Amino acid sequence: MAVVAVAIVGLSLLPDGETPTTQASARVGVIAPVTPPQGQPQNVSEPPGVVATPEFARQVRANEAGLVPIIMYHRILRKRVASIDRTPGQLRQELEKLAKQGYVPITAREFATGDIRVPAGRFPVVLTFDDGHPSHFALDASGNPEPDTAVGVILDVAARYPSFRPTATFWITREPFGLRDQEQQAAAVRWLVEHGFEVANHTWSHPDLRRLSKKKVREQIVRVERLLKKLGAPPDRTLALPYGSMPRPKKLARTGSWDGTRYDFAGVFLAGAQPSLSPYANNFDRGAIQRIQSNGKRGECRKWCSQYWLEWLNKHPGERYVSDGDPERISIPRKQRGNINPKRESQIIAY
Repeated sequence: MAVVAVAIVGLSLLPDGETPTTQASARVGVIAPVTPPQGQPQNVSEPPGVVATPEFARQVRANEAGLVPIIMYHRILRKRVASIDRTPGQLRQELEKLAKQGYVPITAREFATGDIRVPAGRFPVVLTFDDGHPSHFALDASGNPEPDTAVGVILDVAARYPSFRPTATFWITREPFGLRDQEQQAAAVRWLVEHGFEVANHTWSHPDLRRLSKKKVREQIVRVERLLKKLGAPPDRTLALPYGSMPRPKKLARTGSWDGTRYDFAGVFLAGAQPSLSPYANNFDRGAIQRIQSNGKRGECRKWCSQYWLEWLNKHPGERYVSDGDPERISIPRKQRGNINPKRESQIIAY
């Protein structure tokens, strides 16, 4: 068993760009790739599945009760205007750092539903972009993403670091990516979905939901739900709150209806200031999921933004979510067992 475990670990830690042969995979017991849930795109970089065991979980130091960084971006501009803006160079630098450190992107939907498919020994990260700004996605005359857009940078980094899955979540309002023509909007959404990205709800006009009536809150959410459906996006499962502002009552953000249309989100995301608990944790609140603003360590970001938290997680590796490579099981150090939701008991592997 020890030989098998060590062999699997060796495969999981191969440098980017190295692929074991089919025969080698068969010898160490790697099974067929796990098929994503119906309606979600197959990503070509999805890792082959493994069946985790306590011995294997110990070898890769799996901790699926750990913290996950969910990074929040806004505009990607060559010259920053606001403190929350990032340049293409800053975005590229941060993504390259994540790739080198062993992080693998997943979507907000995958995180909120607990569908985390990351190779053993690596760490999930969620890249999120608010507002559907033109700097997030645009196609050039050849039909390829503009290189300095968010999508262009993500694809460039993924091409140079093959283990860095090219995916992210884009939360849109009424004019996704600055497009007013519905055919162009549909083409943009279709391109993103077909290439493994998530497009989801950020309300119709980006209001402070706390200041609205219950009816207006529901209308703001439903109008984007209808737009997403019209544009051909898969059924929506996540919402990002404008300004991170929660409506009253809080439950309105997760479920409700307006004018005959219902919504029911698996995850509602804040503008947050710290990494999120694991979606398997007892105290995980899917109605108020924390995020981290992408930024350096100046001013209020000295202890609340991405540079600080990524450095903190590197210094405290025992607090970070580490995948066991098996999406059907939840591997944790034995001392963490009490922190996992009892409904997940049958999935737990403790070592």
